[in-house]
Amino acid sequence: MKGEVGNLPWSVTDTDLQNLFEPFGSVDSAQVVTDRESGRSRGFGFVEMAAQYAAEAIAKLNGREIDSRALRVNEAESKPRASSRF
Repeated sequence: MKGEVGNLPWSVTDTDLQNLFEPFGSVDSAQVVTDRESGRSRGFGFVEMAAQYAAEAIAKLNGREIDSRALRVNEAESKPRASSRF
């Protein structure tokens, strides 16, 4: 399952994000989204982990404060694919 984590402090790294979720189960990937030009965090990221662990992680981490910022954690919605019309 892929989860989205919003309202991240600017200082959070991929490793920090992974460490935040690991107490709930094995993390397949954790990535903080960065600005292409500046390389600075955009304040959100994505975490992939098995669905069996994700529900508890979302329940326990949503609203948790880190550096005075309340995290928003939820299941990532998949974008609909654009269809090609000819």
